[in-house]
Amino acid sequence: MAAARRGRGDGANGVVRPRPRDRGVGGGGSMAGRVAVLAFCVAGIWSAYIYQGVLQETLSTKRFGPEARRFEHLAFLNFAQNVICFVWSFIMIKLWSGGSSSDGRAPLWKYWGVSVTNTIGPTMGIEALKYISYPAQVLAKSSKMIPVMLMGTLLYGVKYTLPEYFCTFLVAGGVSSFALLKTSSKTIKKLANPNAPLGYTLCFLNLAFDGYTNSTQDLIKSRYPKTNPWDIMLGMNLWGTIYNAVIMFVVPLLFSNWPYANGFEALRFCQENPEVAWDIFLFCLCGAVGQNFIFLTISRFGSLTNTTVTTTRKFMSIVVSSVISGNPLSLKQWGSVVMVFLGLSIQIYLKWKRKKGRDHKE
Repeated sequence: MAAARRGRGDGANGVVRPRPRDRGVGGGGSMAGRVAVLAFCVAGIWSAYIYQGVLQETLSTKRFGPEARRFEHLAFLNFAQNVICFVWSFIMIKLWSGGSSSDGRAPLWKYWGVSVTNTIGPTMGIEALKYISYPAQVLAKSSKMIPVMLMGTLLYGVKYTLPEYFCTFLVAGGVSSFALLKTSSKTIKKLANPNAPLGYTLCFLNLAFDGYTNSTQDLIKSRYPKTNPWDIMLGMNLWGTIYNAVIMFVVPLLFSNWPYANGFEALRFCQENPEVAWDIFLFCLCGAVGQNFIFLTISRFGSLTNTTVTTTRKFMSIVVSSVISGNPLSLKQWGSVVMVFLGLSIQIYLKWKRKKGRDHKE
């Protein structure tokens, strides 16, 4: 959904992160002030995205109404997210960039191509929740470094250090062992169509599409340096709204047996079950608000700090899902989770170390 997201944590909706204003952590101001701002950012990111995860899991597993029906139209969440984030970014642009010139900023038509993959990728990620549990989905989507390193090595001849390969081994090993370990019967019963191979395949395809989306967003940003994150969020979600509207509302009118998510049926379900509509609205609002905190974190403290915050958020999302949402993990599964986040933590440490070395040379 959608968050360039490469190596920068949360952020759905195809949003390129703003560059930090300076090298110093938190910029100017007193140390107490910087710590307070960082704590505010951490609290905002954690609360927005952890609660969004709870809502996502609720919508994908809960049965609603007197007939105890599932909300089968999970792809509709991406359409709703596109609409809310389009409106949100439009408001932010008017509030913060109302009088600024559009010269040097990417025109809206530039986003039509990259928005295709940004529509397909997140849809695959959320559809995976029909087949695997939320903790499994979070863990699989945390392994973004694996396809990045594979593509870098095979296609571009990039050479990585031994510690980087060790990090990848930990992440790949953790995700693989988690997938192979037996899932509790309580968790399986909550899934619409338990199918681990299909669920993990959708997650990894999501990462592959994200990789292309991230690269293209970076290219747009480099060609139009005055483009700000809200501009990109607006462009990506405008086209995402158009594509999803065609898929969910136009195509079903043309093909009566359309097998994909039907927007009319999703709206009818929401009308019959108002709590679903409310949960979807809160889900989308969490994504938009969380984006604000990500922008603030990166502008004040840099993308590396944001990566640290969002990585710990993913771990806490798994903890919350296990404790609150009733997805018990075995001791071996917790070992796999720790293995993945140990690899991610070492990767973050290596990045901090390289950044410190560059800053020292400068």
